Amino acid sequence: MQPITLKEMEGIRLMNRVDTKFLIKEELLPELLEQIKDDYRAQVVEGEQVCRYNTLYYDTIDAEMYHNHHNEKLNRQKVRARTYVESGISFLEVKRKSNKGRTTKDRIRIPVDEVGDIAHNAAAMEFLSKNSTIPGTEIIPQLANTFDRITLVNNGKTERLTIDSHIHFKNLRTGIEKDATNLVVVELKQDGQCFSLFKSLLTDYKVLPKSFSKYALGSAVTNPNLKTNRFKNKLRYINKLTDTEDDTND
Repeated sequence: MQPITLKEMEGIRLMNRVDTKFLIKEELLPELLEQIKDDYRAQVVEGEQVCRYNTLYYDTIDAEMYHNHHNEKLNRQKVRARTYVESGISFLEVKRKSNKGRTTKDRIRIPVDEVGDIAHNAAAMEFLSKNSTIPGTEIIPQLANTFDRITLVNNGKTERLTIDSHIHFKNLRTGIEKDATNLVVVELKQDGQCFSLFKSLLTDYKVLPKSFSKYALGSAVTNPNLKTNRFKNKLRYINKLTDTEDDTND
């Protein structure tokens, strides 16, 4: 694919954005990319088209944010620190979902070596006091997550695609680690309801949209102490894709 720089990507705002997620098998990805190679450009960061992401999710000791998601609370949030490995940049982020389904995000840059210890970062604590419903003093690192990401933009610059693979979870409370083998998470960010070639292709392959949270699902498969019954159908769907056994509990 033709490249597009990170600076060029920053200029694609996509106002009135619609986000849609899909889950596919990794073996299907090369076939899909081959069919869209002339219609999309690939983001390049530090010479790399496939970039490594490290994410650390914070939550209360009793996983309040996880349970709010599991219980389908309409107004909820996630707190995470995300590191872009190739560029060596980390951000502390608060991502909120409203009762109208709208997602908003605020973030500040933090030193990479302070990602796991934001309690001693005054700027991080002030940021959380202003943007989080839960004080920074009440949250701790819960789940670490790594994955590879490809970011594409269509030639018309009306949509972005993020394609995440090689997803790995490590639960910092239980020590349990899991690989989402063969699973690829695709997120389509569109400018309104514009036509999407990639979405059309997925429809041809009978791949339907599927809501997905790396934090919620990663926690569910790495912490047997958490309630997971409302995620059962989704976990079975993922296990069918990845050919793994469902070893989660109610």
